[in-house]
Amino acid sequence: MNKNVCMFVWNHFTNDARVLRECTALSEKDYKVDLICIHDPKEKDLPRYEERNENFRVFRVRRYPLLLELMQKVYRKLVNNKLFALLALVVWLIGMYVSPILLGAVSLLGFALLKTKVRVLWIRGSIILRMMVRGLQKNYSIYHSNDLNTLPQGFICSKLRLRRKKLVYDSHEVQTSRTGYESPYHGRLEAFLINKIDEMIVENHTRAQYNEDLYGFYPHVVHNYPFKKEDKHKEVAPLREMLGLPHDEKILLYQGGMQTGRGLDKLVEAAPYFKEGTLVFIGDGKIKDELVRKVNKKGLTHKVKFIPKVPLNELPKYTRNAYLGFQVLNNVCFNHYSASSNKLFEYMMSGVPVVACNFPEIERVVEGENMGICIDSHNPEEIAKAVNELLSNTKLRDSMSENARRARNKYNWNLEKEGFTKIYDEVI
Repeated sequence: MNKNVCMFVWNHFTNDARVLRECTALSEKDYKVDLICIHDPKEKDLPRYEERNENFRVFRVRRYPLLLELMQKVYRKLVNNKLFALLALVVWLIGMYVSPILLGAVSLLGFALLKTKVRVLWIRGSIILRMMVRGLQKNYSIYHSNDLNTLPQGFICSKLRLRRKKLVYDSHEVQTSRTGYESPYHGRLEAFLINKIDEMIVENHTRAQYNEDLYGFYPHVVHNYPFKKEDKHKEVAPLREMLGLPHDEKILLYQGGMQTGRGLDKLVEAAPYFKEGTLVFIGDGKIKDELVRKVNKKGLTHKVKFIPKVPLNELPKYTRNAYLGFQVLNNVCFNHYSASSNKLFEYMMSGVPVVACNFPEIERVVEGENMGICIDSHNPEEIAKAVNELLSNTKLRDSMSENARRARNKYNWNLEKEGFTKIYDEVI
């Protein structure tokens, strides 16, 4: 069996640390890895093809169908250019005279394709098709699907053929209980495909047990730990200068996506009760505008600041500014409740103590390593109480910071990747 791997991921592969670590780890073991992801036309400098090293290549498939792009350009010209709109009207009237039935059918089709739901299905279907076409262009021995939204591509490429290939399902989330996946369709799709895979990987043992209860087998566990950071890497971004804060201001940091269920609204509600310091959000997401409006409405702009997301390799420079970090997921689904959270370990690598939710996997690390305080993340008063304890007791905070630094020796990808590549060696 050759060592060619085709990996799928449903994103642009610009900030996906886990997939980057896995692809790199395989390439270091002489696996030839081709990662198929999605191009983002909004990022002008994002290449369609990259060679990360001699064994690791990235292919980004087109996001939008050519016909849709053409239709959108025509629509924009109709809206913005009166002369073009007049010309189009003349052509349409001639068409009505020549063949009204054909023109009517074409017009209805064009209108339907620009409607939201049909348009989304068209775009997603086209992406899936392009991923599969790319995935069949080379003789791969293993297909690797990251999450449920690329499992159909992996299944079709690996199993619907004369010589079947191996299929690894790497589920970063709990697909049957997560925000945005409320439809029973997702559970039915995973249940149908789960018996077609050869190996499955999940993030922690809580999720592995959930999977065994649901499907009857215990998958491999590969934790989402970051690379170990040594103290010699001490470059710090000028975050305080960027925000116009005093050089000794205590930064109370949240870094990561701004999505529903992450407790960010509770942080804003807790902020007025922080005895000192500035709450800083680093990142972007669907609810960022809502959070900004809430901060403005409450008159907290002096106490709560926002900056956009930063490149993954630059993030530790910002994290090192923090007096403490937040990981306050809310229990809105089992996916959140069972999370290990790479954010927690990013704080750890920079020696930043945390105020964290009391969910099993997070509490096990935070209290087991004594690197922070676990609270009820739905309660702003409890969040504020923990923050104030670390603000007023600098000795406790510094002790927890040192404990976090020591814990880096245990929770890091340098060790975890050996278990990951061993899974592949067994498949081969």
